[in-house]
Amino acid sequence: MDDINATIQAITILALPVIFAITLHEAAHGYAARYFGDPTAWQMGRISMNPLRHIDPVGTVLMPLMILLFSGGSFLFGYAKPVPVDFSRLRKPKQDMLWVALAGPAANLVMAMFWALMFKFSWELPMFFSTPLARMAEAGIQINCVLMVLNLLPLPPLDGGRIAVSLLPHRLAWKYAQLERWGFPILLVLLFTGILGAIMNPLVVLSARIIEAIFGLY
Repeated sequence: MDDINATIQAITILALPVIFAITLHEAAHGYAARYFGDPTAWQMGRISMNPLRHIDPVGTVLMPLMILLFSGGSFLFGYAKPVPVDFSRLRKPKQDMLWVALAGPAANLVMAMFWALMFKFSWELPMFFSTPLARMAEAGIQINCVLMVLNLLPLPPLDGGRIAVSLLPHRLAWKYAQLERWGFPILLVLLFTGILGAIMNPLVVLSARIIEAIFGLY
């Protein structure tokens, strides 16, 4: 019973930070794509701050819930419906791909800073409100740092892979882009062998510590 209660509390605390971290990440790609000339996401109604437009029933709801349940609230992984981007419609496809890809991790950075501000704001509230807000804000910082670091890894189809394709010379960029079909299996192998955690954990901790230092949360 205690484990079930702990899991329910974890889901309650994590729900808002997870949903907005995943969905606003995708919305940011759509905003950037439209700015640089591709209206595909806008035409499909995907440029929206409404999480319901980005939620994938499996990746945003079922998978995170199942992982939370089976890990006892100690691990989380999920995804939203990818925002459609037609890179060929960008004004300068290869160069603009960088900014469209970077928009998602940038959105997570902004959200991590927002949750850091909320954490500081919780200090001014009565304990009845401050404790749950502080826990939610702490989770928000962590989740957004995880998504930011994960998506900046240089593995197609992650944002970092698209950034690498944008920066590489044309011949190398084309060859590197061919990794995209194997990107998700490679990511799963790295995840379940512990390599992904070994790479990401120091970067996530560093990112969170820098944000906490900026907002004086130590």
